[in-house]
Amino acid sequence: MTKLFEPLSLRGTQLVNRIAVAPMCQYVADEGTMTSWHLMHLGQFACGGSGLVIVEATGVSPEARITHGCVGLWSDANEEGMRPVLEFARTYGTAKMGIQLGHAGRKASVRTPLEGGGPLPAKEGAWQTVGPSALAYAPDWHVPTALDAAGLARIRQDYEAAARRAVRLGFELIEIHMAHGYLLHQFLSPISNQREDGYGGALEGRMRFPLEIFEAVRAVVPDHLPVGVRVSATDWVEGGWDCPQTVEFAKVLDTKGCDFIDVSSGGNSPLQRIQVGLGYQLPFARAIKAAVQMKVMAVGMIIDGPQAEAILRDGDADMIALARAAMDDPHWAWHAARALGVVIPYPPQYARAHPDVWDPWKKRA
Repeated sequence: MTKLFEPLSLRGTQLVNRIAVAPMCQYVADEGTMTSWHLMHLGQFACGGSGLVIVEATGVSPEARITHGCVGLWSDANEEGMRPVLEFARTYGTAKMGIQLGHAGRKASVRTPLEGGGPLPAKEGAWQTVGPSALAYAPDWHVPTALDAAGLARIRQDYEAAARRAVRLGFELIEIHMAHGYLLHQFLSPISNQREDGYGGALEGRMRFPLEIFEAVRAVVPDHLPVGVRVSATDWVEGGWDCPQTVEFAKVLDTKGCDFIDVSSGGNSPLQRIQVGLGYQLPFARAIKAAVQMKVMAVGMIIDGPQAEAILRDGDADMIALARAAMDDPHWAWHAARALGVVIPYPPQYARAHPDVWDPWKKRA
């Protein structure tokens, strides 16, 4: 049996394999509510053989969204818009469905990449952003309002409310977004957090609000459902958030019942200098896995089954997350199984494509 196609238990959620489709923003929601695009986009992954599919970064309030087109879970309409997607996945798919809850902080109120990106002007519906400190992401970006006690309390309540909605919908896993320069990452990093109160300064203070959010979500989610986090292990900027600090943060999360940590990097500064290559974020996952008991998810330039299998066999991670590779090939898991000599089930409607009855690669060889 391969490691990649070995089942995995996260509390009461049983995954058929170690492959996860990572959250991918699509920018086509309507006031935070999913559209038919999401049914197609997520439905193909649910039926593509992966063990887990995680819905894109989902704003816990209107102001938490990155763009006007981002998905949210703050209203009854948002909740109802997700229901058909989950019903499709349960009826036809093999993957468990998770959701990533997030708040964009100072990186909110921007145009979609399809519109060229960059901060929204007032005439296009810009809104006031917030952050740990009144520091803009870049010189031409909105200056956020530094969150006071009331603002911090409001955001905790927003996360709790969104988590309750996710549970009510039947999501089988919740991931809290603490990466890519969004609000909780902004609190962790000294680049964006220059507060002088108990939520800033040394590492303990900068970790405080992200840990409060994790505890708030964990408290309203039933014990049988897993809650984890996505982190950026480094800012890729000298003097910023880095892997040793991430390891310490992960150790504390581990003591608070965190079930998994999804290890990405970057996103908090335009000055970042990312060294991209195959598996370029694996050293971060490896360092964290050596320090914690929770499951570790590796992501970043993982392109095929043999590479993913080697990562798990080497003990660098417990799960593999895919984004662009899955978008390019929604049946990535089928093809990884074929490359590794593993037989996995297909949806009955696609049974004629199963290697047992039709294998063009074998015939071509």
